[in-house]
Amino acid sequence: MLFRFRRRGLLPLLGLGLLAASPAAAQKYRTAAGLRLSPGQYGLTVQQKFLPGATLEGLALAGTREVSATVLAERHFGILGPSLNYYLGAGGHVGNHKDTGTFGGVDGIVGVEYKVALTRLVISADFKPSIEFGSDDWARFPTAFSVRYILIKEKKTGLLDGVFGGGKDKSKAKDKPRSSGRRGLFDW
Repeated sequence: MLFRFRRRGLLPLLGLGLLAASPAAAQKYRTAAGLRLSPGQYGLTVQQKFLPGATLEGLALAGTREVSATVLAERHFGILGPSLNYYLGAGGHVGNHKDTGTFGGVDGIVGVEYKVALTRLVISADFKPSIEFGSDDWARFPTAFSVRYILIKEKKTGLLDGVFGGGKDKSKAKDKPRSSGRRGLFDW
């Protein structure tokens, strides 16, 4: 009898967890750049938010015998808040291998990232499978770890922003001319 109660209680908890994973609150930054490390390759990564919950990521990677550049469009989904989220995406790449010459391909990506509290650092781990054209490898399945520094933070928007003088109302108040030369106690 007690076991049945626990199973029924698990379903509403799972539903709350799915509601907490929303794309609207998925990121705390607009632009971030850093280093990407994977077995056999290292490079630079830059993410730029272009829509709510969506980023473009550029990768410049170098290995022992090749260099490549990748562009990915990614959709971010929050997990229990904006600091931890997962993302899915797709894109393409081009590169040059020292032995076989130029190559290209299409990429997918799935990963998880965490914005470290009280810092401007974002750490992430991902899986980026790709299909190759013009290369000896027809498919690759790399994993990687990235550390990015937030260059431009996301504007703070909260539940109480308009209540205590923040938000859109504050900018409208600056544009209004004052009717009197006298300043009151609360006119700053």
